[in-house]
Amino acid sequence: MDSLAQIDREVSVCTDCPLSRDRNRTVPGEGPENAEIMLIGEAPGSNEDKEGRPFVGAAGHFLEQLLALAKLSRKDVYITNTVKCRPLNNRDPLPEEKAACRKYLDRQIEAISPKVVVTLGRHSLTSFLPNEAISKVRARPRRVNGITLFPMYHPAAALYQQSLRKVIEEDIMKLPALLKEISSVQEQAPPVQPVRKATEGEQLSMI
Repeated sequence: MDSLAQIDREVSVCTDCPLSRDRNRTVPGEGPENAEIMLIGEAPGSNEDKEGRPFVGAAGHFLEQLLALAKLSRKDVYITNTVKCRPLNNRDPLPEEKAACRKYLDRQIEAISPKVVVTLGRHSLTSFLPNEAISKVRARPRRVNGITLFPMYHPAAALYQQSLRKVIEEDIMKLPALLKEISSVQEQAPPVQPVRKATEGEQLSMI
């Protein structure tokens, strides 16, 4: 299994899509290799491109406030994006750009093996559930390909639409209960069995 350091090194020299031509720095991700929670956003912005770290702008500051509501901090979670280089003018990442970066995202998930993957925003959600709308599935845990997904609006959405701020805050405060539920299932199941038996896309029982 790859280490996060190895994946980071490969990302730093990646030229698999046109985003590599205009980047200042790659933004592979940040956080502990044993994180129980992995947060996946859309793409680095200008601040992230300068610092090489995810979520360091205004949306990042709000994300830290959200984590605090769930009694978490940045050091407790792993944070990354669907693409590891900034799209110019903060445009949406193109499907081919997301596809080029997907191998890194999949390897990060494998290396960390988080209990919960929190998708932040539409692009992150559709990487796992391409036919779902975030407004319909937000805060509803799903098992997809052996991963527990917890879809949320992107923190940046609240910066442009204040009415979403309370929604996002309420959603993230459900994370501790979800982690507790998953841990309970793991403790009760024999080690050789999966964390949860579920059909593709099945909603978990917490919500």
